[in-house]
Amino acid sequence: MSLGMALVLAGCGAGSDSADSSTAVEPVSSAPATSGESNSAGNTEPQETVELTISAAASLTDAMKEIETGYELAHPSMELNFNFGASGALQQQIEQGAPADIFISAAAKNMNALVDENLITAADQKNLLQNSLVAIVPAGSEHAVSSEQDLTADTVKTVAIGIPESVPAGTYAKEALTNANLWGQLESKLVQGKDVRQVLQYVETGNADAGFVYKTDALTSDQVKIAFEVDKNSYTPANYPVGIIEGTKHRTEAEQFYAYLQTPEVLDVFAKYGFTIPE
Repeated sequence: MSLGMALVLAGCGAGSDSADSSTAVEPVSSAPATSGESNSAGNTEPQETVELTISAAASLTDAMKEIETGYELAHPSMELNFNFGASGALQQQIEQGAPADIFISAAAKNMNALVDENLITAADQKNLLQNSLVAIVPAGSEHAVSSEQDLTADTVKTVAIGIPESVPAGTYAKEALTNANLWGQLESKLVQGKDVRQVLQYVETGNADAGFVYKTDALTSDQVKIAFEVDKNSYTPANYPVGIIEGTKHRTEAEQFYAYLQTPEVLDVFAKYGFTIPE
């Protein structure tokens, strides 16, 4: 029995050595595969998402939403966040340090102010688009409005415009009415909106009998109709400059999107929404 037990123990010891030897070899033989898997994973893992904040005039809302969809499909690692509003209000936000990478204004004066304050360099901005001012009335309106003079009629109780101090469309409307010597006559009828889209809403809902908006805004709604186009010689050209904010934390991505906005395919989108492209 002693001899048998010795043989059994010897056999177990041999098995144990064999198992240890096998285990010791496996990490060496599997190391290249593990290394290969790591490299493969490194090559295919998604890039970190970069978020760009674009402060843009409210009148650009519909066009920019379409542009956003196409851009993000072509650039999966990019996410565009839009801050739409009156150009004057957006300018003030940027001046006060609000995060933004790109600014698209509905007036050159707002862009020029930021350039003067070194918040945008002159080389990083250019005129992108142009718009035109129109007077609108509710789609079912029976008011005979075909000129600024018609707005003085007793049947027209309220006329909506953007706040002239901060909304470029309101600034242009005031210029046109002043040049027609009608600002004083109409001032008591005016209802002011915080941006051009609010002016559009006032007329859509019948809270204003008429209003001044951009042609591009009027074309987005079937609840209003264009009463007349304002003479372009009566107000400052409605230019839309675009610029890169000097303090952007994503300079490369901002430059890429800035360039993308100037490509023929994107300019075609703007044209579809009624904007014109400066020569």
